[in-house]
Amino acid sequence: MNLRHLRLAHPVDALTHTADTARTHPAELVIVGCSAEKTPTTTPLPALDLYDGGCVPDLRSRVGHLPHQRSRVRFLSAAHGLVTADTRLHTYDRPLDPARAAELRPRVWAQLQPDLFSDHTPDDILVVAEPLYLVLLADLLSDSRRPCIHWIADHAGGWPEAAAILDAWGW
Repeated sequence: MNLRHLRLAHPVDALTHTADTARTHPAELVIVGCSAEKTPTTTPLPALDLYDGGCVPDLRSRVGHLPHQRSRVRFLSAAHGLVTADTRLHTYDRPLDPARAAELRPRVWAQLQPDLFSDHTPDDILVVAEPLYLVLLADLLSDSRRPCIHWIADHAGGWPEAAAILDAWGW
């Protein structure tokens, strides 16, 4: 198994889902692990502007100016759980460790459910996050109703793979 890129699909959809499947209202979601590098600020900044490490600068350049795509970006934060690209945050320093990941897991699941079970249920989710962040998503990964999940474990060097998936989505 390639640990840098794992693709999970619905058990049933795994046989029928392809990149060429015509969808009338596709609703993809991007979930990115937070980064230790943050823009120093005394006033809160939107998360997409605050985080400044790993793949975030490339993601910001690609979708920061596109309201629909920006609205479909989430960050896994060791301090706050799951936040939107526009959630305003102060600079903070809270690394994720296994105990904190286990503590945040129920909160992240509760925060993620509106995105999963709404009129805009995603067909695909791109997760760009180091393996420990998957603990935060364990309930999503185990849910039989989950959409197709593309996981890229290399937050810093996985941007070319992430960009290829975004290209396929038309982002």
